[in-house]
Amino acid sequence: MSSLRTVCLLSALLLCSGSTQPLPLVYRGPSLSHGAWRYIDVTATHLPPSTLDTKCLDATFVDVDGDGDLDVFLGNEYQENLLLENDGTGRFTDVSDDRIPRSARDSEDVAAFDFDRDGDVDLIIVSEDDQTNEYYLNDGTGWFSDHPSGLPVDGVSNAIAYGDVDHDHDLDLVIGNDGQNALLLNDGTGQFVDATSSALPPMHDETQDVELGDVDRDGDLDLLVANEDDNRLLLNDGHGRFTEAPPGALPLVGPEETRDVDLADIDLDGDLDIFFGNVHLTKGAPAQNRLLINDGTGRFADETVSRLPTDIDNTMDGDFVDIDGDGDLDLATANYGDEVRGRELTPYRILLNVGGVFALRTGDVFPDGVTGHGFDLEAGDLNQDGVPDFYLCSGRSQDRLILSQPTY
Repeated sequence: MSSLRTVCLLSALLLCSGSTQPLPLVYRGPSLSHGAWRYIDVTATHLPPSTLDTKCLDATFVDVDGDGDLDVFLGNEYQENLLLENDGTGRFTDVSDDRIPRSARDSEDVAAFDFDRDGDVDLIIVSEDDQTNEYYLNDGTGWFSDHPSGLPVDGVSNAIAYGDVDHDHDLDLVIGNDGQNALLLNDGTGQFVDATSSALPPMHDETQDVELGDVDRDGDLDLLVANEDDNRLLLNDGHGRFTEAPPGALPLVGPEETRDVDLADIDLDGDLDIFFGNVHLTKGAPAQNRLLINDGTGRFADETVSRLPTDIDNTMDGDFVDIDGDGDLDLATANYGDEVRGRELTPYRILLNVGGVFALRTGDVFPDGVTGHGFDLEAGDLNQDGVPDFYLCSGRSQDRLILSQPTY
């Protein structure tokens, strides 16, 4: 899950303070008018048949039609992408044939925001193997057209992040590639200019994810680069030009095969900490996820051992969201593979934050029988009850939809 959207959505997903203790399947949420809720799997009744056999690599929640609820855009691997329209209760209809360009590319990651500043949400999809990135402009009613001249670069692309890196009040793009990553500056109209050579250091990485956030609290957006090798932290000079962080700022543990990076204030001290989701698939590196804590200046300490459980889960994606309504950020992960080193994997996991330490509580939150091959998950309030719901991208089998339901 890439881009700044996790950080941008946090304020919408945070609930009011409640208990800080591990919570059962049905638990009290004092900020909610209905008093209590539970999670149920509504895949069979709320998702259209087109999601039955998708190869979903990224799900993005976005209100494409401006009706106040969250729709879902699915980026699929060598299948046509899908746009699912929400009826406001978390029940979805496939409107792809009418609303979005129909192509079957190797879609890896999706960015959704108003890039051309006309008041509606546009879509940018980056592709890996077929090296063709796509840019869809919204006409204001949730109908999209291809804008092939809007992106000046293609590449073996796995990730995209967006944010105003040069302080000109529009959204720029960072694209993570197998090779040189790219920085594209917005001209203010949604047309992007390639600033890679002047604004990014030369590097040849196998980048799997990128994330923007102000890690050193100097008022600009810095860049985290998650690689199938050493990860990187690049600092912004305030004008959209990036340089490598000083040695030691980002502690390294040797080569990692990292597929996901997320920024969030884990310990509620006002700065952004780092989560790296790691796998053990092709490089032989350890699959242990990592949690790095910020000292407030953009220097990080590896506190994985004291804050995260031991795992070999092949984590492809992690999202921070306040699941239990206690005012801090919990962690949900999507994990790929049937087993690692003889141990059966759980495709989706929930880790509740208790004082900055994460405890595995999947069975306390998700209903029994949630299966799949976890490539991505997305959290957001789909049925408009004030509680985050989950769309689970399976990648090789039926996606799952997990909704909160009030209990009385």
